[in-house]
Amino acid sequence: MSPSTESRAQRGRRNLRQFLTFGLVGGSGIVVNLAVTIVLKWLVPHYQHVALDLPFTRFNLRWYHVIVIVAFVVANTWNYQLNRHFTFKARGRTGWWRGLVNFMGIGGAALLVGLVIQTLLLKENSTFYLGRIEWLDDSNGLRTKLYWATLIQIALTMPINFLMNKLWTFRAVRSGHPEEAPITAPVVAPEYSPQLVERQKADEARVD
Repeated sequence: MSPSTESRAQRGRRNLRQFLTFGLVGGSGIVVNLAVTIVLKWLVPHYQHVALDLPFTRFNLRWYHVIVIVAFVVANTWNYQLNRHFTFKARGRTGWWRGLVNFMGIGGAALLVGLVIQTLLLKENSTFYLGRIEWLDDSNGLRTKLYWATLIQIALTMPINFLMNKLWTFRAVRSGHPEEAPITAPVVAPEYSPQLVERQKADEARVD
């Protein structure tokens, strides 16, 4: 196997390992996202109600948009911390807050896509409205349209998150170098030897 082929194989294995770890971390993030979504659903007015009319437009922000945004911030902070330590092993390469801002920026792009997906799934006059499915009548947790819309939009935006965070937020690890700093041997002072001193004096005398 040539060095270039071996290098490509190593990169492929590393990318697969990172994607699988990212998926596991994302799975835990889904649990956090759903937990926040469930709590907020019970704290705010009905998720289909208007939360805020957008000035100078005919559009509005509904409570399910608010729930999605808050759940995104909490879950993405959770995911960032785990990905920083386990998936991309980027701790020590960049500041925590700087990395978080980048991670949220990338996630923000995915969030916008997710909000569009969520709107298409929950807007009553949308072609993709989940309410057209008879058993999704919000009568219990498994029948709640909000929860299914959340799961669908997470599943569709996760690949975007992975690719963009690998290429930008955690780009320091793309070279494949280990996280730890190289180990260097300590500098040790030479052992004092009277014979060595006498030899040095004799050499100096001969030079003179």
